[in-house]
Amino acid sequence: MTADVSVTQLILDASLLVQAVMLLLLLASVSSWALIFFKRHSLKKAEQGAINFEDEFWAGGNLAEIYKRINEEGQGESSAGLERIFRAGFQEFSRMRKQSGAPPASVVEAAHRAMRVSVSREIDGAEQHLPFLATVGSVSPYVGLFGTVWGIMNSFRALAGQQQATLATVAPGIAEALIATALGLFAAIPAVVAYNHYSNRAERLANRYETFVEEFTSILERHTHAAATAAR
Repeated sequence: MTADVSVTQLILDASLLVQAVMLLLLLASVSSWALIFFKRHSLKKAEQGAINFEDEFWAGGNLAEIYKRINEEGQGESSAGLERIFRAGFQEFSRMRKQSGAPPASVVEAAHRAMRVSVSREIDGAEQHLPFLATVGSVSPYVGLFGTVWGIMNSFRALAGQQQATLATVAPGIAEALIATALGLFAAIPAVVAYNHYSNRAERLANRYETFVEEFTSILERHTHAAATAAR
């Protein structure tokens, strides 16, 4: 009998509660890996989009032309987060400037608030599903331990009704119980590593957004100051 068959047989011979624990941990592991690949794709896309837009923005192009290009391409899933932040700020800036009598400081402040709201949305999107990975990473070992304790308890209960106790008698029950602990660690370790890695990337992306908002706000302040000076 091969090791794979032995492990499979141990799982099949386990109690219903231990089997339920194993199934729960297996589902948690599969869900975690699905989210890991999803976050890898989404964060990489957001980071590359930020790099591309910053290259275009700091190349010295006309802000109105950049805004027009973003509007023409649309604001769906294909657009970058930094583009949406820029669009929110420039759109509010343009709208406020069209209002007669609006103080320059109010125009810039309105654009800044619009970008802050957009940044909050982007950060929420970047951190989406990360709490699930954290939950799997912290809870799975305890769930596996619960299955192990329950399995070992059942083994000793069965042992109490026998006249002679041997290692061969209790070994299968203990082995099947320990599988639950192994599954708990199998689910927890990748989830913890992925949570720490993607949380760090999401934080760096958020800092990038925040820095752009402050830099773009300074540019808008210079624009409004220059326009106010020229109007005198």
